[in-house]
Amino acid sequence: MSHARHWGRIAIAAVSTGILTASLWKGPAVNAQATSPQTPVPNSYAPVDDKESFQAVHDRMVAAKAAVQQRQLDLLNERYDLSDRPSSTVTMDRTKPVQTGVRVKLPAGVTWDALASQTPEQIREKGSFPKGFLPLPHAHHEEGGMVFPHAELQELLDKEQRDLTRFDLDFDIPERFLAEFPAATYLTTRPDLGDVSKGQLITINNYYELFSGILNPKQLEGLRLLVTPFPQQQFNQTTDRRSDKPSRGVACLDCHTNGGTNGAFHEVGDIRPQEFRHRIETPALRGVNIQRLFGSQRALKTVEDFTEFEQRAAYFDGDHVIAAKKGVNVLERGSQVHFMAEFEELLDFPPAPKLMWDGKLDPAKATKEELHGQDVFYGKGRCAECHSGQYFTDNSMHDLHAERFYTQHMENGMMMARDGAIKTFPLRGIKDTPPYLHDGRLLTLEDTVEYFNLVLGTKLTAQEKKDLVSYLQTL
Repeated sequence: MSHARHWGRIAIAAVSTGILTASLWKGPAVNAQATSPQTPVPNSYAPVDDKESFQAVHDRMVAAKAAVQQRQLDLLNERYDLSDRPSSTVTMDRTKPVQTGVRVKLPAGVTWDALASQTPEQIREKGSFPKGFLPLPHAHHEEGGMVFPHAELQELLDKEQRDLTRFDLDFDIPERFLAEFPAATYLTTRPDLGDVSKGQLITINNYYELFSGILNPKQLEGLRLLVTPFPQQQFNQTTDRRSDKPSRGVACLDCHTNGGTNGAFHEVGDIRPQEFRHRIETPALRGVNIQRLFGSQRALKTVEDFTEFEQRAAYFDGDHVIAAKKGVNVLERGSQVHFMAEFEELLDFPPAPKLMWDGKLDPAKATKEELHGQDVFYGKGRCAECHSGQYFTDNSMHDLHAERFYTQHMENGMMMARDGAIKTFPLRGIKDTPPYLHDGRLLTLEDTVEYFNLVLGTKLTAQEKKDLVSYLQTL
């Protein structure tokens, strides 16, 4: 349901360095009287009328694509070690190994221990905050929009003959750092069945075969709506789209694959101007029945609110004018929204055989390292202050004030500004849903431990970090 955002037509021109510039709205006017006739007036709305033909827009953006892709690849290589280092012992839902090791690169001559010994002010003044800890820009931040990984594109094309390939942009993070595809599907009502998807991608063509006799009629209808494509900002029937052919649109489970995640990303629709919008990496829908906040920052109070919000607004960057043009699907609250939410609330976390009923490790099953990691989690690491209870969430929001460590600046069209308050995501099944944080800036659990060790100032030892990762892999 969390899908990409797009704010109007972009005029892109390649300059001699190969870097692209973009021109689009800049947000609400601050001092309209001070603007000259030649100064563009800041605007919250995207243009509705078509001033270019589809072919002209298509050809221009296709020509610019290589430079756009290279700019993002350069940023990723500057920030991360993207090599393939799979675990030999830990897998995700089925057989895909998790990627191991700290992938965020440190500045030359800096060590993690030395960095952790400095104050935020010292780190900011020296410019030594690791770039991989900064907000992660969209693959083309000025343009934005929903972007799907290759595996999802290929499977939908094969199974539904529906093409969600963008002509202007490809997915950026290597597949090895994404969740296993397709995700396994577990139901709170039938834990005895294990993965009810049977390793298949759930689509409009097979949902009935897979779930009839397992779900009641309302739940089955809710699932049908969740796999039904509806018009969206980049994928619709108008000429202002980013697919070669007119598109039926996207389905909720195109991002939340099988109720999990495939790593698809977009930009939030509720921030202006464009450079301040956050990249959002798709979270899993597993465990929404125990959650009380929805949306990384919106703090919607029910999954019904979120379902309706996505269809009415988020699919179209919160722009109701554009939504009307592109064919917004207005869901009926008392039946359709309720039915969709009823299925979503059945989605369970994956099995965790080493955990007891209270969420604590069973001493008879856990290793010494895992038990020590649990002690760190509840003690020195301060993790449980937010990630509490048997599902490891306090159902609240927290602002870590990571901007203490760096100065605000632009990178690849995105302002490296403060994140603000972000909801506490549950940690159950965390090893199965990389990458991490709301924007996917942390590729591995080791990266995540280093990030919070620095930002929270916990000064964990190397062994404590290692054992904490071992513990997180049991959840």
